[in-house]
Amino acid sequence: MLPQQGSVGRPRLYCGQACRQRAYEQRTATAKAGLSGDVVLVTRAELDGLQDRLYQLRCALEDVQTLLSERPTKAELESSLAEVLRSTGRLDRLWVSERAG
Repeated sequence: MLPQQGSVGRPRLYCGQACRQRAYEQRTATAKAGLSGDVVLVTRAELDGLQDRLYQLRCALEDVQTLLSERPTKAELESSLAEVLRSTGRLDRLWVSERAG
């Protein structure tokens, strides 16, 4: 008799049943398409939007870094950090989910 094999790695954790279902659908769709499990497909517009926001964030962080080397006032620091927050927006809205065909 062979020993029972367990799964490899940590069990997947989901925030809820809906997320578990979306993950299952994603795994099934990529398997049917013959793609590896780590492939993510996004539209060109979604990718461009993400790259734009990342560029804005990088610029805002560079501004903060420059400001910190210049002994900023509290108001300057607050303004610069507000720009970082504005450029990041709601990062939780960047989750990529499967779209209906």
